[in-house]
Amino acid sequence: MASNTTPTIPPEMENFIVGIIGMGDMGKMYARRLSDAGWKVMACDKEDQYEQLSEEFSGRTNVQILRNGHLVSRASDYIIYSVEAIGIGHVVREYGPSTKQNAIVGGQTSCKDPEIKAFEQYLPPDVDIVSCHSLHGPRVDSKDQPLVLIKHRASDASLAKVETVLRCLRSKHVYLTAHDHDRITADTQAVTHAAFLSMGKAWHSSSQFPWESARYVGGIENVKINLMMRIYSQKWHVYAGLAILNPEAKKQINQYAESVTELYKLMLGGHHAELRERVFRAKEKVFGSDDNPKWGGKPLLRDDVLDKFSLGQPAAAAAADSAPLPNSHLSLLAMVDCWSALGIVPYDHMICSTPLFRLWLGVTESLFRNPARLEDAVRVAAEDKAFRSDDLEFTFAARGWAECVSLGHFETWKDRFVKTQRFFEPRFPGAIEVGNAMVKAVLESTKA
Repeated sequence: MASNTTPTIPPEMENFIVGIIGMGDMGKMYARRLSDAGWKVMACDKEDQYEQLSEEFSGRTNVQILRNGHLVSRASDYIIYSVEAIGIGHVVREYGPSTKQNAIVGGQTSCKDPEIKAFEQYLPPDVDIVSCHSLHGPRVDSKDQPLVLIKHRASDASLAKVETVLRCLRSKHVYLTAHDHDRITADTQAVTHAAFLSMGKAWHSSSQFPWESARYVGGIENVKINLMMRIYSQKWHVYAGLAILNPEAKKQINQYAESVTELYKLMLGGHHAELRERVFRAKEKVFGSDDNPKWGGKPLLRDDVLDKFSLGQPAAAAAADSAPLPNSHLSLLAMVDCWSALGIVPYDHMICSTPLFRLWLGVTESLFRNPARLEDAVRVAAEDKAFRSDDLEFTFAARGWAECVSLGHFETWKDRFVKTQRFFEPRFPGAIEVGNAMVKAVLESTKA
């Protein structure tokens, strides 16, 4: 695990140069954090970004912006490819052969299968491969967040150098193979993203901002809404690559869509007893029995913390000044049903969990830990038609995303994502601010 103090650069690495190919949000974050720690950084993006990046980083004397990846690769001792997963093969094919002799190369993509294949195919044989993945976004403090390190083709000495460079992030180092990384990120991130993408698409299809409705009030709804907005405020490719290129992700996303559909059919038919039996069977498989639970002694999230982070105060809810309306919570019931079908116990992956996954698991746990709340959700799902139209749109959305992933259609994904992004875009500035505050408050509240 990483130290919680900023290290000094070892004497033997005083002339060590870190190269970054790809200066998107994560690439810039790495450049700033590494240069703040005293490392020499050479970086580039597409050549048409050269002037803008040079100006942006002109105040940092130990960051040198170069025109292309050939120049970065020839001069750097450790090169990090911080590019889209969809483009990693093309970029490594272009710049990989220029890699400095005996250098170390890694990638920061969220899907390691295409990344490692590109490295093996296009890097010279004398180059060591140590990949990484910071399991958080660029706006989240990296301290104590998981940082996966993958020693794929490298000496212990090369791994130690990468550890030394990245220690300034003050993250928790987690050591995995590329295959295990993709399996765990599929289990934790891919389905989580699919749920929030489906929520946004459903609300967009209904032409509603959910925080303006008295039906979406309270801590669980605040998490759903804030994290949905957080995802749609990002670039479309951030989530597309993980879903479409990760060979482990397709079955998870497909199963989530199947769970949503099958539960919705039970709801539509008013089959209360059958729905309840299925939900509680999934609960026991994922969370354990009442006398032998798999969750901890205290909830991951506290309602009083989450209640503070609403994007709006609907007039109807304010006037009623009452508890949140019962909700079918189809997205949460389907998530546990999906985990149950796939044999996933989410607590097994907490060491590699993102803040978003911990929040999603927390609200799911919040529903399933509260017997009255869970019974209400099942009753509303089967008997109350108040959420039926929203749940129908959510079912359509979940199936649409699953079909897009199964077909491997990046352009379809982009089109679906960008249309919904534009719908919510006018509300992003305030939502991002509230969402960041919520993530920070939740992470603080869950510290031991």
